[in-house]
Amino acid sequence: MKDTFTGGCLCGYVRYEHIGALGGANYCHCPDCRRTTGSAFSLGVRARVDSLRIVSGQVNAYTKIADSGNEITRQFCPECGSPLFTRSPAHPEFVYIKAGTLDDPTLVHPICQIWTAMRVPWADIGQGLTAYPRGRLTRSPEDPK
Repeated sequence: MKDTFTGGCLCGYVRYEHIGALGGANYCHCPDCRRTTGSAFSLGVRARVDSLRIVSGQVNAYTKIADSGNEITRQFCPECGSPLFTRSPAHPEFVYIKAGTLDDPTLVHPICQIWTAMRVPWADIGQGLTAYPRGRLTRSPEDPK
């Protein structure tokens, strides 16, 4: 039997389920994530697109080119505005579920921080996680090997 994880938006209009194991989560400190969450960072949990299903409601989306140069689509509830998912054509097999939308937040296991060169000084995660000054797939001389 596979695990089923559920979640949804603030108002309850959008509900989703994910069947199977969730991947690791990453904190993102880029300005776009800060603006879309209204916080110092975003926390996304990697999941397989083919295992995610919208159970009720529908999502709206906003697409733009991120600092990485990749196209990023952010999906949110059209009723309450809750951010729900992030997708990119660069990795069409994955969707990043916003950690705060899961019904059981204990399922979230952060593995790294990305875009730390852009983090705000007043919000330190301080968990000893691997930190990438830019994205995980974007190497710079400061990135850990």
